[in-house]
Formats: sequence, C-alpha cells, structure tokens
Amino acid sequence: MLVEQLQNDMKKAMKSKDAVRLRTIRSLRSAIMAKEIDMRTDGKASISEEEAMAVLQKQAKQRRDSIEQFIAAGRDDLQAVEEEELVVIESYLPKQLPLDEVRSEVKAVIEAVGASGLQDMGKVMGQAMGRLKGKADGKLVQQAARELLSV
Repeated sequence: MLVEQLQNDMKKAMKSKDAVRLRTIRSLRSAIMAKEIDMRTDGKASISEEEAMAVLQKQAKQRRDSIEQFIAAGRDDLQAVEEEELVVIESYLPKQLPLDEVRSEVKAVIEAVGASGLQDMGKVMGQAMGRLKGKADGKLVQQAARELLSV
C-alpha cells in the first residue's frame, strides 16, 4: 500500500541523507494524515489506496501551479525546490498519458456524446475526466477537448 511504501522510503531517505526526498515524503505523509483526520467519524478512519493517490495527485498539481507562479515571478530558487519535489511525487504516481493518447480518448468521448462545438465542452469534460482520472492532467484534457471541439 502507498502509505507503507512512503513510510519505508522515508526511512531509506533518512539513512541515505537524501534531504529532498525526505522533505517531500514528510510533506506527502502529512497531507495524507490531514485527509485521514478530515474523514474521521467516531474517532476512527483509514484512508483507501485511491484516496491516498488522490492526495498525491493534488500535491503534484500544487507543485506544478507553484512552479508556474515562480517562473512568472522570476524566482528560480523556489522554482528549483518545487521541481525537485515534483520529481519525487511523480515517482509514486501512475505514468501519465502523452498528449496524443489524451486526444484520442477525448475524440472518442466527443463522438460518444455527439458534441459538435465548444458549447458541449461541459459534457465532454465530464466524461473525459471520468475516463482519464489519474491518467492525465486536467489541463491537458481541457486543452485537447478545446482543440478538437473548435475544429
């Protein structure tokens, strides 16, 4: 399970004195623990593998957003820190689909719902995100949908 893997990897990072990996794993464990606490009812809760993966995906998205903001602000030092952490987080996430595969999935959704233009973007995005959850970033799916619907 992901939680145990993070625990074991944290121990390895401590032993090897890998500061970036250690800092990132601690951050991830903290986010998972916070989610677990939010889910508690009658004092007990355990987080499922899927929910833990969703927390990691959210953390990766936060890092990507921060990187964009740091690039815009010209903060190369902070950008580098976020990029290092993003690499560690992505090592725990499933492999993301490339743009051409995302396009083909979105194209199949467009045909399935009978979308004809940008006014159908909501229908397409709902179905596409359901199919591609965890496999592709939402921005990438939106970009593909926008391109295919505006043609």
